[in-house]
Amino acid sequence: MYPKSEAAFAKASAVIPGGVNSPVRAFKAVNAKPIFIEKGEGALLFDVDGNEYVDYIGSWGPHLLGHAHPAIIEAVVEAAKRSTSFGAPTIAETTLAELLVEALPSVDQVRLVNSGTEAAMSAIRLARGFTGRDLIIKFAGCYHGHADCMLIAAGSGALTHGKPSSAGVPAGTVADTIVLPYNDLAAVEEAFKLHGTKIAGIILEPVAGNMGCIVPQRGYLEGLRAITEKHGSMLIFDEVMTGFRVAWGGAQRVFEITPDITVLGKVIGGGMPLAAFGARQEIMDCLSPVGSVYQAGTLSGNPVATAAGYAALSTIKADPKFYDRLEVLGARLAHGLEEAAREVEIDAHITRFGSMITIFFRKGPVLNVDDANASDMDRFGRFHAEMLKRGVYLPPAQYEAWFISGAHTFEMIDATIAAAKDALQVVKKN
Repeated sequence: MYPKSEAAFAKASAVIPGGVNSPVRAFKAVNAKPIFIEKGEGALLFDVDGNEYVDYIGSWGPHLLGHAHPAIIEAVVEAAKRSTSFGAPTIAETTLAELLVEALPSVDQVRLVNSGTEAAMSAIRLARGFTGRDLIIKFAGCYHGHADCMLIAAGSGALTHGKPSSAGVPAGTVADTIVLPYNDLAAVEEAFKLHGTKIAGIILEPVAGNMGCIVPQRGYLEGLRAITEKHGSMLIFDEVMTGFRVAWGGAQRVFEITPDITVLGKVIGGGMPLAAFGARQEIMDCLSPVGSVYQAGTLSGNPVATAAGYAALSTIKADPKFYDRLEVLGARLAHGLEEAAREVEIDAHITRFGSMITIFFRKGPVLNVDDANASDMDRFGRFHAEMLKRGVYLPPAQYEAWFISGAHTFEMIDATIAAAKDALQVVKKN
């Protein structure tokens, strides 16, 4: 079924570590080999073997409008004609920054960078520079890029300082990172009781997407905001995934929480490498060249990426019903998956927030990474393979959120539900 993909993977493995340029693409979590993609159109993907799929990855979130949207393609082509990079300021950077500031009441200024990893790393450095403190709290299962200080796994006990979860990361690099369980406010309160005067800030995904889609419990984000304000610490929302996906202005708009620093990516680049971090004026004034917190990037504010990002965001903004339709599509898919699992009599818990959704192969609830870890990973792998056979392209890991785009149709959603019902029946038998 995938002979050309298998040949392409073998060839890639000779010159690229593991045959892929980002680990999750390797399909190891589903005990398979990766499928090589040739093109995308709207909500569809086409692989090198000629197979067609309804896509629920969307380049891991950026393609909120679907693949190859005409407005984005036109903007990219026109920008590239003027040159792909200058290493000098452009008006396009300011235009995109103005749109981001307008959308986010918590932000007075933004700094454009090339990736979510850069943005999160810089936001943490900025929080430390502004507060003059060293400790950062993160939550197990929340991913903030592959900067050394964030590649950390929780130790035993909620308040244990972490240990590196990757070779090549010195223990000292993560010594100032505290890992706590997501959705556990008491653990945060205890950490501040012990270390409050040393904690520069908390960083989290307001809606988790990197341990599967996991929604904050009622009062959790409000509690984090109250604790950080009490202790003079920064609250950093990593909205690389949720920013402009779950609402215009991100999860902070939905929950009506004002973070001190916001990290953005994915959707704001329209599928091109682009991210940003922003905050109120007094915090951003600490950033070089105005302040002493250093951050730089040769390709930051790249003219092609900024053109793509502005085209994507302005297209979304021009449609007042855009997010309403995504909500309906997401609800329809979640309900359909729940009904399919119930009918087949298989343990499956569906979590959803807007156009982000995950099926966990276990009984609910799923509130943190330990709950996600209790899912039946082998069953997910079989489900993934069966869905591919039925023309549905899902993230190749239980821990990833699915993404719905504005290019998905009700017919595609219903076809996905039908495919899931068939796949679940096969999975249960095996």
